[in-house]
Amino acid sequence: MPAFDTLQTRLGYRFRDESLLRLALTHPSVAHEQGASVQHNQRLEFLGDAVLQLILTSELYEKFPSTGEGSLTKARAQMVNRRALAHQGRRLGLGEHLVLSRGEEASGGRTRPSALADAFEALLGAIFLDSGFDAARDFVLRQFREEFGELEVIPNLENPKGELQEILQANSIEAPQYQLESVSGPDHDRLFECAVYHQGAELGRGKGKSKKEAESQAALAALENLGRKADQNS
Repeated sequence: MPAFDTLQTRLGYRFRDESLLRLALTHPSVAHEQGASVQHNQRLEFLGDAVLQLILTSELYEKFPSTGEGSLTKARAQMVNRRALAHQGRRLGLGEHLVLSRGEEASGGRTRPSALADAFEALLGAIFLDSGFDAARDFVLRQFREEFGELEVIPNLENPKGELQEILQANSIEAPQYQLESVSGPDHDRLFECAVYHQGAELGRGKGKSKKEAESQAALAALENLGRKADQNS
C-alpha cells in the first residue's frame, strides 16, 4: 500500500500488517453504503479508546503523585475529549487518507472532527494490535508530548461553562442561555451546533458530537470572544 507510506512516515511508526492501518482509516459509512459485511474502524476505535485511557492514566498517575483522583480524572478527560482527539487526527493528516462512502465524502467527511477523532483512536488500536502496548505507549506519548509539553504541569482543568457563568454573573444576575441551533449528519455520526446568549446577544457558537460538547465549545468560544474584547478595551 504505497499510498500509506507518507502517512506512516508522519506517524513515526511503520505497520507490519498494513491491513490494520487501512481498517483504522475505514469510516463506518462505507458499510452503510456497501453492506454490513464490510469491516470498518469502530471496533478498533473501541480498543484504541481503552488503550489511550490506560496510557494517559498511568502517565498522569506517575507524574503527579500529590494530585487527587478528581483532578487527575478531569485532566485525563480534557486530554481525550473529541476536540483534542480531532486536533491530533488533523495534525497527523488522517483526513486525506480516510476511506469514505461517496455520501460522506460529498458532505465533508474528511474534515469532520468526529471522523478525525474516531480515526485517531482506531489508529492507536491498530498500533496496539500490530506491535503491542509499548509501541502504542510510545506513539501516544510522542503525540501528546507535542500538545502538552512533557506533562510537567497538570493540564488546564477549567470548566468553560462554569467559568463563563461566573464572569457574566459578576455584573448581571442573568445566566447565559444555551440554544441548540442545528443537528446535521447521518444518524451514526450526528453533529450538534449550539450558541450561547446573554441578555439577548450571541456570545459564541460551538459544535460537537453531543449537545453537551457543543455547549462546552460554545462557552469556550464565548470566553475567547470576551477576552479579545477586553484586550481591545484595555
